[in-house]
Amino acid sequence: MKDNQYAYKNAALYTGLIALILLAPLYIYTIYVKNIHEIQNELFLKQQSALIISAMEEYDETRESYFEFPRLNQVQSGLYDINFQPIFTLIDMPMEHFSSGYHIDSTGYAYLIMALPAHRYFDADYIIIGNALSYASVYQKVLTILLSVVILVFLLSIFFLNRFSLPFKRVNQKLDNFIKDSMHEINTPLSIINVNIDLFNMKNPKNKYLQRIKAATKTLSNIYNDMDYLIKNQQIVFEYENIDASAFVRERILYFDEVAAMKDIVISADVEDGITLYFNATQLQRIIDNNISNAIKYSYEESKIEVTLRRFDGQCELIFKDYGFGIEDTDKIFDRYYREETGKGGFGIGLNIVKSIMEETGIELAVQSTPKKGSTFTYSFPPSLLKA
Repeated sequence: MKDNQYAYKNAALYTGLIALILLAPLYIYTIYVKNIHEIQNELFLKQQSALIISAMEEYDETRESYFEFPRLNQVQSGLYDINFQPIFTLIDMPMEHFSSGYHIDSTGYAYLIMALPAHRYFDADYIIIGNALSYASVYQKVLTILLSVVILVFLLSIFFLNRFSLPFKRVNQKLDNFIKDSMHEINTPLSIINVNIDLFNMKNPKNKYLQRIKAATKTLSNIYNDMDYLIKNQQIVFEYENIDASAFVRERILYFDEVAAMKDIVISADVEDGITLYFNATQLQRIIDNNISNAIKYSYEESKIEVTLRRFDGQCELIFKDYGFGIEDTDKIFDRYYREETGKGGFGIGLNIVKSIMEETGIELAVQSTPKKGSTFTYSFPPSLLKA
């Protein structure tokens, strides 16, 4: 789906660029076609004037008591004297020019002024014939050409982009399959290690070395869950449900207690009871786990982490506060693969995942950080996600 969006987006950009390049020659073509249209109209008016003159030539006053001036459907015409005063006229439009030739007024009215032989046709010196000149057909033709070119270029762009990207799609598909298989192979031994450590602890006194192993597996599990989310995010729609957020947050804090204990860090919870969110459990877990994991990773030993869940001003606030290294540049921490402390491990994808969830669900975030003193992340869930 995202590959198609990429193709459509770039095809649209390329088509827009082609359309801009075509504007100059299309403008010149429009002027050229308008000139041809005006010449054709002038020829048409000359033909119509010839019909009127022919009718006047055929008039014989000895046999006919009056002359019926021709009334043509598509034009207006009239006879005028030397001062351009009407002798007889059907023209009801004011004219701006009074000289022989073809004229187009600012109103768009086109007319042809032709001199007549003196005293030959009812003492008229000029015949004027005109019509309202419309460029609608010209603009329609130009627009049809432009749309045809744009559609053709767009379709060809999509076709060639898809053809050119096909080898890369195949490589990416193989890479995705490899990552999926690898993730599955990683998850299985991690689960076995955790289960066996729990079984050993149930029958024997706790062993600090095994606890370190379990803490390490939980850290790996968090990385695994991030990678698994990135893969599934491309393929599935995450369903929403009512979640007991209070119990959920406590459960995730309990999960990370062993990881925090490796640095003698205490995670304190100030969780208001009875808070229910209409949310997806996987996405909520990614927000909580990545923030707690980062807080542990970037905190000093023997410090503490405070996690708060509360109702505030009609919203739900989820707050993570640590007393660690702090953040130098809070704008970059949500960029994928960005790590401010490269020696702390990780891939720099956790907060990028959190950002994508925020953008999808309308969660707002305020970050306060002071280097060497700590950071506070405050997530505000909109009222639409908070159940009474």
